[in-house]
Amino acid sequence: MIRRFRALPLRSRLALLTACAVAVAVAVAAGACWLVTKQQLSDQRDSTLSSQRVDEKSTRTLLDLCGTGAPVPQTAYPNLYTIQVVTAEGVVCTAPGKSPVAADSVDLAVARGGLDQTVLHNARAKDGTEMRVATSPSRDQGIAVSIAQPVSSVDKPLRALALMLVFTAGVGVLGAAAAGLWVARAGLRPVDRLTGAVEHIARTEDLAVRIPVEGKDEIARLSASFNSMTAALASSRDRQQQLIADAGHELRTPLTSLRTNIDLLVRSEETGRAIPPEDRRELLASVKAQMTELAGLIGDLQELSRPDSAPGSGPVQVIGLHEAVERALERARLRASGLTITADLEKWYVRAEPAALERALVNLLDNAVKFSPPGGAVEVRLAGGELTVRDHGPGIAADELPHVFDRFWRSPSARSLPGSGLGLSIVARTVHRAGGEVALRPAEGGGTVASVRLPGAATEPPTL
Repeated sequence: MIRRFRALPLRSRLALLTACAVAVAVAVAAGACWLVTKQQLSDQRDSTLSSQRVDEKSTRTLLDLCGTGAPVPQTAYPNLYTIQVVTAEGVVCTAPGKSPVAADSVDLAVARGGLDQTVLHNARAKDGTEMRVATSPSRDQGIAVSIAQPVSSVDKPLRALALMLVFTAGVGVLGAAAAGLWVARAGLRPVDRLTGAVEHIARTEDLAVRIPVEGKDEIARLSASFNSMTAALASSRDRQQQLIADAGHELRTPLTSLRTNIDLLVRSEETGRAIPPEDRRELLASVKAQMTELAGLIGDLQELSRPDSAPGSGPVQVIGLHEAVERALERARLRASGLTITADLEKWYVRAEPAALERALVNLLDNAVKFSPPGGAVEVRLAGGELTVRDHGPGIAADELPHVFDRFWRSPSARSLPGSGLGLSIVARTVHRAGGEVALRPAEGGGTVASVRLPGAATEPPTL
C-alpha cells in the first residue's frame, strides 16, 4: 500500500492526503455533532416524560375499568403517549388504543412504595415497539403510573441527521480532493517549470536557461538556487573553455619553437651536414629552455585546474611564513644573477599547504626578478603578518593593475619575456585559499610593490 502511494505523482499524493485529512476532520466533527444531538434529544425526551402528569380521576377511572371490558373515554388520555397503571400485584391497565408495556421490576418497586421518585427505563411493548418508560408513584397506595413513548421518536431524527451528515461529509471530502488537486497543480507549477528546465539542460546542455522567480516562498528560493547553480555551472564551463583555449595558445609557441629546433637537428643528421658547434649548443640550449618552459606551464595548468574545494599538494599545517620565504629566496637568488635581493623577515606563523605556499612565494619573487633591471635590487620585508616584495622595474600601468591576477594575462611590455602569465594567478589562488589577501601597487620612485597578508596561527595548541 505504501509503495503504491509513493508510486503516485506528487500532486496526486497531495490531493489524496488533503482528502484524507478533510475526511478525518469531517468524520470527527460529524460524529461529535451526532453524539451531542442524540444526548440532547434523549435528555429532552426524558425530561418531557418525567414532567408529564395524569390526574387522579383519570388514573382511578382506568384502574376501575381495567379488565371489565367497559369502554374508556379516549379523550381522557393524551394520544401522544402510552398511559398505563401498574398495581403492586403486577396488574397493568393500559389506556385504550395503545399496546400494553410489560411491567418491569422497577415499575413494581415504585407501585409497592419502594421508590418514591420517577424512574426511567426502556421496555418493549406487546406489539414489539421499543419504548421509553417513565414510572411515577401515585397518591393512591399500591399503584404507579407509567407514561411511555416510542424510542423511534428520537431514533428517526437521529437517522435522518446521520444520513445528512454522511452526505455532507462525502460532498466535503470530494470537494476537498478537487480543491487539493487544484492547489497541488497551482503550487507545483513552479516545480514543473523547474523540472522542464532541468530536462532541457540535460537534453541540450544549455546552461543559459533561467526560471522566473516569483514571491519569497520555498519554491521561489528553490528557483533562485537553481538559477544560481546554472549560472555557476555556466561560468565554470566558460572558464574551463577559456583555460583550454589560452593553454592551447600558450603551448603553441614553445612547441613550434621546439619542433623547429628538433627539425634542424634531425635534418643535420639525415643530410650529414654538420651544424657549427656553437650553433648546435644554442639549439640544444633553446630546446632545453623550451622543455623547461613546457614543464613549468604544465605544472601551472595542473595547479590551476584543481577545484578550490579539492585538496592541494599537501595537508594544511601551521608553518612559519618567514621560513617559507627564506626557502623561496634561496631559489630566487639562483635565477637573479646580477641582482641584489635583501630580506628583513619577522617570525610569522600561518595555516597553509607548505608546498603550495612556497610555490606561490617563488612565483612572486620570480615576477619581481623578471621585471628588475640589470644590477637592480629586490627588497623583501615581512612585518606584522604582511609580506611585501618591491622591485625597481618599469612598474605596471594603472589600467593594467585590475588584470594582473587573471590567467594568461601579460602586459604588453612583458610579452617578450619568458613566462606563461599564470604565476600571479597561482599566487592569488594560494593566498585566497589560505584566507589571505594579495595586491600589487605602484611603488614610490618607480617599480611595483606586491603585498601578501595572511592571518596568523598559534604555533602551539591552546592549553585547557
